[in-house]
Amino acid sequence: MVGVFVRLKLLVLRNSLRGTRIVGWLLGGLVGLVVAVGTLLVGVVPFERPETSVDLLASIYALWLIGWVLAPVATGGGDETLRPEQFALLPLSNRRLAAGLLAASLVGVTTLVSLVAFSGLYFYGLRFGPAQALVGLLFAVLQLLLVVLVYRVVTAALGALLSSRKGKELGILLVALTGLSGVGLNYALNSVGPAIIEGQAPGLVAVTRALPSGWGAIAVHASAGGSWGLVFLLLAGLVVVLGVLLWIWGALLARRMTSPSFRGAARVRSSERPVSTAVVSPVGAVVRKELRTWWRDARRRVALMSTLIMGVVICVVPSFSGESGAPLAMLGLFVAVFACLQAGNLYGFDGSALWHTLVTPGAPRVDVRGRQIAWALLVAPVAVVLGLVTPAVSGRADLYPWVLGLLPAVLGAGAGVVLLQSVYVAYPLPDPRRNSSPWTSGGRPGCARVLMMLAITLLQLVAALPVVAVELVGELNELEVLRWAGVPVGLVTGALVAWWWGRIAVRRLTERGPELLNTVAKEI
Repeated sequence: MVGVFVRLKLLVLRNSLRGTRIVGWLLGGLVGLVVAVGTLLVGVVPFERPETSVDLLASIYALWLIGWVLAPVATGGGDETLRPEQFALLPLSNRRLAAGLLAASLVGVTTLVSLVAFSGLYFYGLRFGPAQALVGLLFAVLQLLLVVLVYRVVTAALGALLSSRKGKELGILLVALTGLSGVGLNYALNSVGPAIIEGQAPGLVAVTRALPSGWGAIAVHASAGGSWGLVFLLLAGLVVVLGVLLWIWGALLARRMTSPSFRGAARVRSSERPVSTAVVSPVGAVVRKELRTWWRDARRRVALMSTLIMGVVICVVPSFSGESGAPLAMLGLFVAVFACLQAGNLYGFDGSALWHTLVTPGAPRVDVRGRQIAWALLVAPVAVVLGLVTPAVSGRADLYPWVLGLLPAVLGAGAGVVLLQSVYVAYPLPDPRRNSSPWTSGGRPGCARVLMMLAITLLQLVAALPVVAVELVGELNELEVLRWAGVPVGLVTGALVAWWWGRIAVRRLTERGPELLNTVAKEI
């Protein structure tokens, strides 16, 4: 049965890997391979202190374990080429289904790269002899199974948790904490690594050694010292851990296959206020609908949350590292840019519901303008507050003319760009009513669409050029009045490009609406 799952996974990959998707796999594989080779070299290079290799390998493999868990959380996806729901009607026990899906999970670029990284245990053992090299190879394979199983168990448990409304709220917090993990990684690379090499981080090393991801390095070192009893004890413990994880995953798979993916409409609380029946304009109705959708749809809220997190990681972390405060002063601008990039698939979120807009006369213009206003109402308050506060907090009050001039231009451009992306490079997303797991990996934009989305996002830089020109002239001629003239220039530029690019989106939606519907309504 395991062989059937593996062949099925290979068949699906062979039929789905075409064109730009192959390019994406190759690029991701090359980046991962570079990191894996760096990990492998830790086991090859000798250090002055014999314990250093063990400490470094245990700590690095703990990072690999954490990366396997956090990567699908941060990206909102994972490898679900084979979904357990597809086998719900087959007479398979939980254990056999989990074993088959585990074997299928080992087929892929990510696992191959991870195996290269874990093979550092083999080369570490090779420094002592063939028997120690064999121990390292055995633990390398077992630790690969460990990270894959931990990843599967965590994503399955989160999938069951996030299927409820309260669980989705927790998911947003989880994504936020995942984004902040970049701060810890930056600290680890700059501070913890040298401390481990010098033997000045005993507490951290004790934790990483206690984790199952560090048992392989300990076993190889113990075999080099002749402590074979400890080697067999660690081996038995790791096998037991793998067995427990496999059993837990099987139980979670059974729950996923027997639980409905869509529990129907939520109950209306009696204490809720009745919906207002006040007459609003068509554009106002779209604005109200969009604001409520952004509030209720967990996927959209996660997109906005990740926008803020990306801005914090890029702008705030360098400030904590003692670098210039200029990135922190520009935090509002970064939030506006990333909010545009993260929300550039509005019609992909809607899916087949787009047909309502297409069959209503005059609706495309109303829909585009309403979505522009709703996006601005969501993003502009946060960006403006950050633009008013962060220059003073960072000690760069001299950047206020730049920030307050660029901010309206970037926000206006973002309101236009987000609709340009939505009509030109929209892509389908999994239907949440038919997928019980929120980590379904379907509906990725692909390499070509990603590049086009980035190119459209760069239009925000084009909108900022008039403000930059005015600011530079003011700086070079030391004219403070001219520097502050960038603010009205930014306001005019932002309003103009928002209207202009919104008009292009209206024309595109009107002329190519059926093709867009065919794209976003695909089954995933």
